[in-house]
Amino acid sequence: MPLMKSGLWNDEGVSRRTVAANGLQIPILEAGDGPLVLCLHGFPDHARSWTPILRRLAWEGYWAVAPAMRGYWPGGAAPDGQYGGSALGMDVLALIAALGRETADLVGHDIGARAAYAAAGLEPDRIRKLVGMAVPYGQQLLTAFAADGDQQRRSWYMFFFQTRLAEVSVPLNDFAFIDRLWREWSPSYALPNAERALLKESLGQPGVLSQTFGFYRQLFGAPPEDAALQARANGPVNVPSLYLHGAEDGCMAAYLSEGMEALFPRGLEKEIIPGVGHFLHLEQPDTIATRIVKFLGP
Repeated sequence: MPLMKSGLWNDEGVSRRTVAANGLQIPILEAGDGPLVLCLHGFPDHARSWTPILRRLAWEGYWAVAPAMRGYWPGGAAPDGQYGGSALGMDVLALIAALGRETADLVGHDIGARAAYAAAGLEPDRIRKLVGMAVPYGQQLLTAFAADGDQQRRSWYMFFFQTRLAEVSVPLNDFAFIDRLWREWSPSYALPNAERALLKESLGQPGVLSQTFGFYRQLFGAPPEDAALQARANGPVNVPSLYLHGAEDGCMAAYLSEGMEALFPRGLEKEIIPGVGHFLHLEQPDTIATRIVKFLGP
């Protein structure tokens, strides 16, 4: 089943609605009927980038749902002011319940991967299987931000987002900043113009850009959280897991995934995908969807 036609995304079979969960009115995209799979997006991105994967999962017999992450829509600011991992994980768990299910599979990319790891840390019995992409898990990542010059260069945008200048600079010249990130992170891929325009429209909605910066501003200086909750969200991932990383990823170095296995007591399959960058699920949607479906299994 080809997921893209003539380079354009196909929305056939994908619907939209809003679901109340964890104090938020969360916009979702959904397709299919069957076991629940939540697909969690990152930055600078939105739920729509999962459309090809949603359609494939639906075709394979799953109920595939892609929610907007907190902060990614007008009025979607974190009601508790939190944008850290435990808050993201609680959103995921609340959404599973709001959709009427006790358990779900999780597929997370970038910040969405962080949300998936946190949800599995908080309540592993409610997550059947987990797929993380493009952002590895473990202390080695934070260590790299502090001590790895190569990763510091890749992560320059995170440090820039700590400044007020970012809120002025990023939208300039039709979000040229965002174009640069996509170009650097996935050097062999060009997001179709129509989809690029929709992404910029999403990020340009009132309040969205400054809200999304909260994920990065709290990465280095998080406000007080429940210590026990935070510890669980950052603990071992006791869920069968798969990790995928693009060999050409210009955002996160693939070698940062080395040693992750120790934090996944129930097993971790890991693959570095050749010929793709950070947005691997868009660059090779058929390949990535096939690998996800194989892992999720019956």
